Amino acid sequence: MTTAQRSIEHYIRAKDGNRPHLLDQAFTAGAILDMVVRTGSISFPDHVEGRRAIGDVLVSRFNQTFENVYTFCLGAPPAASVETFQCKWLVAMSDKHSGEVRVGCGRYDWRFSPSSSLAEGLVITIEHMKTLPVEELPAVMAWVSHLAYPWSNADAVIGTAPDSTALEDVIQYISAG
Repeated sequence: MTTAQRSIEHYIRAKDGNRPHLLDQAFTAGAILDMVVRTGSISFPDHVEGRRAIGDVLVSRFNQTFENVYTFCLGAPPAASVETFQCKWLVAMSDKHSGEVRVGCGRYDWRFSPSSSLAEGLVITIEHMKTLPVEELPAVMAWVSHLAYPWSNADAVIGTAPDSTALEDVIQYISAG
């Protein structure tokens, strides 16, 4: 039997590594994804139903545009048998076409099947998605590649973040309790 933590980790590895097959170990077949996007710099459908459709949106199409993707859940992993779990997240990536860096943050609200611990519902709230020039890619990638993956904590993220005014909103969101 899988655990909520393993389901989340499979989702992150699927998305970051362009491995949609891993979603079989993350979501139930009928899982529902809702997106709350509070920034105009990235767009996603508001509502997606089914593991295959979630994979199309969050893995296949996403990885057509982005590479060097690092996603972190901030805080301690969930207990093995939880039915709901909430955490902040951080993502850093680069645009395949322009080379620009994207750094974003928000919140995950997970709902797990009591029988399988696979996710049957996920709400992804995107609070900020900052675009930085290609020249900042080395500093951002050095930062995120040294964080504990995929579970990190706010202190590590904040304490090692590059000195960039473009990241101020992200750092402020992560540091807020």
